[in-house]
Amino acid sequence: MTKRHALRKMAERVTRDTSAAMQGQQAQRKSFATGDSFQNFASRVGLGTANQSSFGSYGFDFVSRNRVQMEAAYRSSWICGMAVDVVADDMTRAGIEIHSELDPDNIEKLEQGFERMRIWNCLCATAKWARLYGGAVAVIMVDGQKSDTPLRIETISKDQFKGLLVLDRWLVQPSLENLVQEMGPDVGMPKYYDVVADSMALPNMRIHHSRLIRIDGVELPYWQRISENLWGQSVLERLWDRLLAFDSTTQGAAQLVHKAHLRTYKVEGLRDIIASGGKAFEGLVKQIDHIRMWQTNEGMTLMDTKDEFDAHSYTFSGLDAVLLQFGQQVSGALQIPLVRLFGQSPAGMNATGESDLRTYYDNVAQQQDQLLRPGIHKLLQVMARSILGVDLPSGTDFAFRPLWQMTDEQKATVAKTGTETVTTAFDAGLISAQTALKELRQHSRVTGFFTNITDEDIEAAESEPPPPVEEVTNALANETEQEQSGQDEQG
Repeated sequence: MTKRHALRKMAERVTRDTSAAMQGQQAQRKSFATGDSFQNFASRVGLGTANQSSFGSYGFDFVSRNRVQMEAAYRSSWICGMAVDVVADDMTRAGIEIHSELDPDNIEKLEQGFERMRIWNCLCATAKWARLYGGAVAVIMVDGQKSDTPLRIETISKDQFKGLLVLDRWLVQPSLENLVQEMGPDVGMPKYYDVVADSMALPNMRIHHSRLIRIDGVELPYWQRISENLWGQSVLERLWDRLLAFDSTTQGAAQLVHKAHLRTYKVEGLRDIIASGGKAFEGLVKQIDHIRMWQTNEGMTLMDTKDEFDAHSYTFSGLDAVLLQFGQQVSGALQIPLVRLFGQSPAGMNATGESDLRTYYDNVAQQQDQLLRPGIHKLLQVMARSILGVDLPSGTDFAFRPLWQMTDEQKATVAKTGTETVTTAFDAGLISAQTALKELRQHSRVTGFFTNITDEDIEAAESEPPPPVEEVTNALANETEQEQSGQDEQG
């Protein structure tokens, strides 16, 4: 029996066990058995006391397995689209800051390579389809290397890296019969991924897991992961009922607008007139048309003394609170604040939404470290070999740029502090003029100041080494003594 067949049997057993567990829960409720909770059988309060709450339960939706349903929700519902796109866009919006012993020019070349090869767009798409379908991969395309062999970064030569190819979980089939056995972060995961024939690129190709940047949607427990072919689940599955409630309430409120102003007209013997038809019915219709035509602000409604005309208006008070409550539930389920998900201004006295956004950005930073950092670290090694032709120095690291944007006043304060730090180090003889200009230009990415420092300015700067630290220290000591003596004479 192959491992694939065994995993399929295991998945079927998980489904059977799940059904049996749910039936056991129903039987338990019928027998009014309970666990550790408050109970009052006389007043039927508490779980297991023959009340309506005791018959509540949770079931499986499995909507992540319905690819067409997920695509329909993403295309037709804006709230589903925002639930998928917002976090993925924010995770890849600001880029990274590379910290390395590489020359600043080479670091700038790497950052330009990310933009030129659309790396951030591909990583954003990978995160989106992972959130929508439950999983997606980005293939690291290296020209001249077999895709079914482990990635060998040390053999990558100049311009051999060709970018990323994004494939969602429905375009690749994990090798469930061949899992990673070597101890490490990928142990137990599929060793190969077979691209299906319907893929727009690399059809029927087997790809080694080391050549992939894999992102899962919502991670699942072991047995549920087995039932999903080792993928996660869509972020929409957990809040599917809340999404339906929000859209149903919104659509219901929209339909109420058509009934906001109803007019009724009571006619004596209407049933007989309709039944008989003829001139009597035609006269009634003509009368109604005339009422519509003349019923304006300055018009007059003519009717028989026995007829009755009424107008019914509908008030929409309370609907906004209901919609807001459903929106808050969706926002809480996605961990996206209302100001970001719905784009609405925060309510309340002195409310700015800054605290909500800062908390949300902290959550995005956590997901960046968990989902993107391992893949970006591998990409940096690949791109250093392909763009620069060298290996990354040991100790090279990077940090995601913060999503919270500083105001002009804050940027000016940070720029002043950074400039004073650089000039102090230069005056103390710790760095040269060229190093000072490089530091100021690198700091300009954060503050926006000193962006006009060019390579020619740096090359034209004096390249002489700074004066010895001892001389600078003695000079500072002499200045201090002179100042002290001047203060003593004045005293």
